[in-house]
Amino acid sequence: MIYGYARISIDSQRLGVQLKQLRSAGANKVFRETASGARADRAQLRRAIDAIDRGDVLMVTRLDRLARSTRDLLNTLATIAAKGAGFRSLHDTWADTTTAHGRLMLTVLGGLAEFERELIRARTGESRERAKAKGVKMGRKPKLTDHQKREAIKRRDHGEDTLAEIGKSYNVSHSTISRLA
Repeated sequence: MIYGYARISIDSQRLGVQLKQLRSAGANKVFRETASGARADRAQLRRAIDAIDRGDVLMVTRLDRLARSTRDLLNTLATIAAKGAGFRSLHDTWADTTTAHGRLMLTVLGGLAEFERELIRARTGESRERAKAKGVKMGRKPKLTDHQKREAIKRRDHGEDTLAEIGKSYNVSHSTISRLA
């Protein structure tokens, strides 16, 4: 079975053109949605992917109707492939997992995306190490100063107040006070 997925970002756009193209390309059922492509929680796309079975095809008019980023596209295509189904984009003919050429192109695209992720990870790690060597502290700023920590530990250890009361006086949670060493 061939399923279609049509998406518009705003109400002023029209689904009609996409619906006509998908139906003329053989889509038996079309899932339609008005949502930003950047949203990860698109209900109709989820329903379309849930509906497909082995041998089915999910079709869109353009890749940007399915995903906004390469990573999102590859994740969605991996989900479709895991179900044994194919994918086809009408305007992006190279993005057709029902053909050997399309699978090759998407495999190359996936390899390039993985390579880019590794480069980003390596650059980020190197930058982090350089910053640490310069004395830059990573992570969130501490909620309590060293003086406040010492004071809170003293109050906690002497049992003057409950953890909640101590935390409230410093505008932090009781668990922050309990973790102080």
